[in-house]
Amino acid sequence: LQENVLQRVLQLPVVSSTCETLQRKYSSTKESHPLMASVCEVYERGVQGAGALAMWGMEPVVRRLEPQFAVANNLACRGLDHLEEKIPALQYPVDK
Repeated sequence: LQENVLQRVLQLPVVSSTCETLQRKYSSTKESHPLMASVCEVYERGVQGAGALAMWGMEPVVRRLEPQFAVANNLACRGLDHLEEKIPALQYPVDK
């Protein structure tokens, strides 16, 4: 099973704790402000629809470029290995 650099980055404690904090703030804001919640929901549906359309349109290109993506992913994983080794703070949540 090949490593995925995006999944690895999202699993770094500094990144995952930041995402969790942002998600909590976003949810809290939506709960506190009903008007903001309705605007956010419209935006979320639009982003989901646009994302699905973009993926459908990009699928043939992605299939053709799959070998290049694999090489780029491997290089990025090696770069991430180096960063994790040189910057220990990546292994800690934001509050630490």
